[in-house]
Formats: sequence, structure tokens, C-alpha cells
Amino acid sequence: MSSISYRFEVEGDDEGRRLDRFLAECDEPPLSRSQVKKYLNHGEITVNGEHVKAGYRLREGDDILWEHSPPPEPTTAPEPIDLTILHEDDELAIIDKPADLVVHPAPGHPEGTLVNALTHHFSKLSSVGPDLRPGIVHRLDRDTTGALAVAKTDRAHRHLADQFRDHSAERTYHALVFGPGLDDEGTFDTGHVRHPRERVRFTGEAGGKRRAVTHYRVLERFESGACLVECNLETGRTHQIRMHFYEANAPLLGDEVYGGRSTSSSSIIDRPALHALTLGVEHPDGHRIRCKAPYPDDFRSALEALRQGRDWR
Repeated sequence: MSSISYRFEVEGDDEGRRLDRFLAECDEPPLSRSQVKKYLNHGEITVNGEHVKAGYRLREGDDILWEHSPPPEPTTAPEPIDLTILHEDDELAIIDKPADLVVHPAPGHPEGTLVNALTHHFSKLSSVGPDLRPGIVHRLDRDTTGALAVAKTDRAHRHLADQFRDHSAERTYHALVFGPGLDDEGTFDTGHVRHPRERVRFTGEAGGKRRAVTHYRVLERFESGACLVECNLETGRTHQIRMHFYEANAPLLGDEVYGGRSTSSSSIIDRPALHALTLGVEHPDGHRIRCKAPYPDDFRSALEALRQGRDWR
């Protein structure tokens, strides 16, 4: 898609105003101050041909130019992205999803997703869901690894979706957390709503109709206070495990969103240390399928480092 240019000339009445405020209050195009800052950082907005900061104070006669290159439209076009397939038959497949792979295309991730890989590897996928999510019955966070089910037929899609909805699918996760005070086992049973101030996060501390239930047990404890925990999901909400352990003062190692300053700077893993180890579902034909995804290299290396007495910091 070709770029779009917007030009503004500063008049006397606007002299002294901040650049970001000026652009955010223009009728065309509609922008927020955070968007202005993003485009300034991308180098798309200049003043008199120079790159400036959001707080630049305008002068009469300043020539503001925004040369915007809209992102490409999301697409399900096939892409030859490597996949590890744990199970495949005519109705469904179970994939071992790697880290740093978004599940389906969206405005922020128009291509290079798991769906683009699936349309390359499989000749058919279910069409029950939205157009940009063929075959997708459930999701894993971008940096969460492990077992994920994919529906090839509409029959399989509905059958799998029913199991995730009634909580009969078996889902076991392993996580590395900093939890010296964490009980050996327990259950988190909370609400699940978008955080009122930090919109990238969810919280169980506020009200809401949705429940999030995670059963866990500690498998190993390490000298540094880190733990290997096993989680069994009763519900499958967005960020559920990450949210629950953060609010139990036992954040996941490597989690920038929920770990804050405490664990996000982990030296042994640079993503949230969460892996979907086991997925068990009933096939539309009635037999049970159970797949186990081996630890990825970074998770395995982090666990071995902890076992050898290394600090996670």
C-alpha cells in the first residue's frame, strides 16, 4: 500500500504549543498523543524536514509533514514457516507452537503467524471461526510454547470447541516462577477482567462475571527461590496463569508484563517461562488423543541452570 502524506503549516495562534498536542487535536487524521509519539519514533513525522520529539514547541511557519505508510492488511496467505506436528489425521492436528509466533493475523501482526504456517502445511482447515482464524479453536500467548490443537474440519472444530468450553480438554502447563513463599499446591479461583489502568494486563482482583481457575503444584524448588510448577487449567482465560501467579506474589521468570522489575530481567530466559506441556482431547470419532510437547531449548536450559544452583537474576 502506498504512503499517505499529511501537511500542516503552523499559524501564529498555535505558536508555543507542543507538537503532539497540536496533531492530536487536528480533525484529520484522527490521532491520539500516543500515536503521534509512535510515528515520531518511527521517523514518519518531521518539522521543517527535521526529526523532533513529541514535546517540540511549535513556531509560526513551521512545516509539519507526516508521511504515513499504513501497515499491510492482515492475510491468511500461506507462508513456509517451520512447524513441529505432534499429531495429525484427517480431522485435526496438534502443533508444538514455538515462542515468538502469534497465533492468527491481526492489524498489529498482519502476516508471519501460525495461521500463515497452517495454510501452507495443510490443504484444508475449518471455516467455523472468523475469516482470519481458519482452524483456530484456542490460542496460546505469543511467547508461550507448546501443544495447540488445530481443526481441519468444521466437525472437529465444533467438537473441540465444546471440550474447551465445558472444560473437559486436558491442559497441563509447566512454568518457572519466583515463589519462595508459594504453597506446595493450591487453586487460584478468581475473576478475570481487563486491568482498569494497565490495559495490556488482566486482573482477578476486580469484579466481573468471568471466572479463572488454575490448579497448581510445585514440582521442584531451587536455592534462588525459583520453582518449577505444574498447572492444570479448569478455565482458559487470556494470560490466566501469568495473572494468577503474579497476583500470588510468584511471577513467572522473564515476564515483562506481569513480572515488573522483579522477574522481567531474568538472566536465564528472555520470555515468560511458560510451556503448554500436555494437551488431551477427544477426537470427533470418540477416541482420546493425548500429546506431550517437549520443553523447548530455552526452557530446558533455564531449568538446568536452576538445578545447578544458578540464580535466575
